[in-house]
Amino acid sequence: MSQNALLDPTLAFRPVSRVEPRHVPYATAKRVMDLLGSGTLLLLLGPLFLLIAAAVRLTSRGPVFYRSTRVGLGGREFPFVKFRSMYVDADRTLIYLDALNEKDGPIFKIKSDPRITPLGRFLRKYSLDELPQILSVFVGDMSLVGPRPPLPREVEQYDGFAMQRLSVKPGLTCYWQVMGRSDLDFQQWIELDHRYLREMSLLTDVKLLLRTPTAVLRGRGAY
Repeated sequence: MSQNALLDPTLAFRPVSRVEPRHVPYATAKRVMDLLGSGTLLLLLGPLFLLIAAAVRLTSRGPVFYRSTRVGLGGREFPFVKFRSMYVDADRTLIYLDALNEKDGPIFKIKSDPRITPLGRFLRKYSLDELPQILSVFVGDMSLVGPRPPLPREVEQYDGFAMQRLSVKPGLTCYWQVMGRSDLDFQQWIELDHRYLREMSLLTDVKLLLRTPTAVLRGRGAY
């Protein structure tokens, strides 16, 4: 199906107001998997959380966590937490770096972002800064598998095709997370998110979860 055929102009530039119903047994099984998976990870990774928190605190001035707002299922905003990988006030300096943006669409990415701390580069390469989002999975704002949650300012620039990625819960991992991450452009992200919408199943989720550790260790496109 072409992109134009999937466009819904009534959804463009505003949050999704209606979420299509999903198959109930799958949705229930997915939530059970999210609870078991995130609960287990929180228990196993507790010492690593403490180690990263100490490293962030000792290597740069500022809080351990970076807190922001992201857009989730149906356009609902929710609190989003990461280990801080940038210097304090990095968001305020973004306007001065806008001309250096290496990506198209509503996202901002540059490989040598001066706002990132030395430790932050390591954390980002291996996705360690994302670990606090496991708690978001546990409380139900996110899922283990699903499109990555966008910023509100990004959603404001979405067309109808991109907006459809908000019809499911955002996730820790997805197709483009295991297929190149930031080495892919924004349109490829959206097309791969639509692939997930077409192929959603427990088998798809398990396959993506199994591919994620290898993708993380390779660090391809992580910046």
